[in-house]
Order: sequence, then C-alpha cells, then structure tokens
Amino acid sequence: MVNTQIKKLAGFGVLFALMVVSVGAYTRLADAGLGCPDWPGCYGFLTVPDQVEEVELAETRYPGAPVEFVKAWWEMGHRYIAGALLVLVFSMLVMAYRGREREDTPLALASVLMVTILCQAAFGAWTVTLKLWPQVVTAHLLGGFATLSLIWLLYLRQGGLSQIVAALPPPTLLARVAFAVVVLQIMLGGWVSSNYAALACFDFPSCDGTYSPSMDFQQGFNIFQSVGPNYLGGIMTSEARTAIHWVHRIGAIIVLFVVGGLILQLVRQAVIVGYVLLAALVAQITLGILNVVWVLPLLNATAHNTVGALLLLVLVTINFAPRLRTVQS
Repeated sequence: MVNTQIKKLAGFGVLFALMVVSVGAYTRLADAGLGCPDWPGCYGFLTVPDQVEEVELAETRYPGAPVEFVKAWWEMGHRYIAGALLVLVFSMLVMAYRGREREDTPLALASVLMVTILCQAAFGAWTVTLKLWPQVVTAHLLGGFATLSLIWLLYLRQGGLSQIVAALPPPTLLARVAFAVVVLQIMLGGWVSSNYAALACFDFPSCDGTYSPSMDFQQGFNIFQSVGPNYLGGIMTSEARTAIHWVHRIGAIIVLFVVGGLILQLVRQAVIVGYVLLAALVAQITLGILNVVWVLPLLNATAHNTVGALLLLVLVTINFAPRLRTVQS
C-alpha cells in the first residue's frame, strides 16, 4: 500500500523543487544573489520597493546597494517559491506523521527532508548576509540538489514510476562510484560558479591555448577564505580561478568514463534507465562545453545546472530505487 496523497504532493514537489533549483541558478548566474541586500525581506520591505519614496528609503538604509529592480525581483521570486516548497514539504511531513502507525509511512524520510530544507533556508539567508561567501553559496547549491533528491526518493518510496523501478537491477559497485563522482563534480561546479571561474579558460579543449596553464591550487581551493568581503564577482586571482576551472574539466572527464561505463552496463542488461542516463550525460557535457565556447550565455549556463540535477536524479534512482520494491503496490 502507498499513501496516494503524499505521492501526489511529492510528484508536484519534484517539479517545484526543480524549478527552485533552476531559478536559484539563474539568480546566481545573473549576479542577482545580492539583488536584495537583506533577508528575508528586500531593503526592509516584504516586496521589492518600487515607489519613489520606497526606493529613497531603501537606498538610505543600504547606501552601498542601489536598487536594481530586475535583480531584486529575481532574488525575491526565488525566495517566494522556495518558501512555498518549504510549506509543501511540511505538509508531507504532517501527512506522514498522521499515518505513522502504517508500516509503509515515510515518516523518517519526510523528517530528514524537513530538516534538510530548513538547513537550506538558513544557507539561503547566510548567502545574503555573508555577501556570497563561496563556501556558503556552494553549500546552498548542494542543499538544493539534496532537497530535490530527497523529494524524488519520497516520490519513488510512494510508488512513483513503479514499473521502471521494478525493472532495475540491484545497484552495483560501479553505480555507487558513478553516484559519488557525480556528487563530487556537482560540488566542483558549485565552487566554479561561486568563485566566478566559469570563464577562467576562454577556449576548449585547451585553456588559453595551452594544456598546462598557470594555476594556483592553494588559493583556488582554500576553503578557509575570510568572511567579510563582498564576494560578488569573485576576489581570486586569475591563476586561482584557472585551477578551479581546470580541475572541473578533469572531473568531467572522470564522470564521462565512470558514468559511461555504468551506461554500457545497463544497456547490455536492456535497462531503459541506461538510455535516460546516456541522454542526461551527453546533454550535460555538451552544455558544459558550450558554456566556454559561447562565453557563458545565461540560459545555457542555467540549463547546465538543471541538467546536472536531472543527471543526479537518474543516479539516485539507479542506486536507491531498487531497495524500495517491497513498498510498491
């Protein structure tokens, strides 16, 4: 037996969470992460100030942060939909708690999800108050991916895609390694984005015309950066950003071989998810290359973030869904 109400909410929540992740990526890439210099409001208002007297008051409160309406609305829009997602997750937790006496009630998973999204809200606040400190921005990105993955698991736990799940083989060691390397690559991608290193190399496949560019790994991967400066635009040297970018490229090659091996393994077993994984991998690598070749167009870069999330969901399904067969109805 499954809880159809939770299943429906979780299915809607997956789409909603994917929208939150995508809008969050767009907001970050459009340099709108500090579109509102405070949290949870915007210049002390519940919405973006748009009247002349409101704008004057806002700029008096924050003299170093002039009101930019488009960026402020992207930032507030992201907060609104993230807040709505939190309410949805809380609703699923309440439903799970009410049905806690049923053996198949996902109370533990719903509780973990609730804690995760609350932590995610805290990181969202710190992203603003700590002025885009790269460690917090990267953690906020990972929190969004974790929230999406947990809602997806909850959907599967309640019988979502039951026929596909039933056809999945038990996860292999290669599947676990693929999941791990993709998570690490997502972390690297977050570090690239939060330190504005996406265009540290202006060509592909080389970097500035060479395969051994000047790099500063010590600064590039210094996770003990001081708290306090405004990190909008990044403060690292060119060599440090090149190191981050180049390592992310090497990570992409590792992902290609590891996930590619898993795809071959699944295709040989005639598992349809293998083809879905292939499509996600090809799309993600293509978008990553185009980010460099096309000089980081905003929509392409956002799509790179979104497809990365979808790639992760496929691997979550492969690694964790087979354990849920006994719950499917």
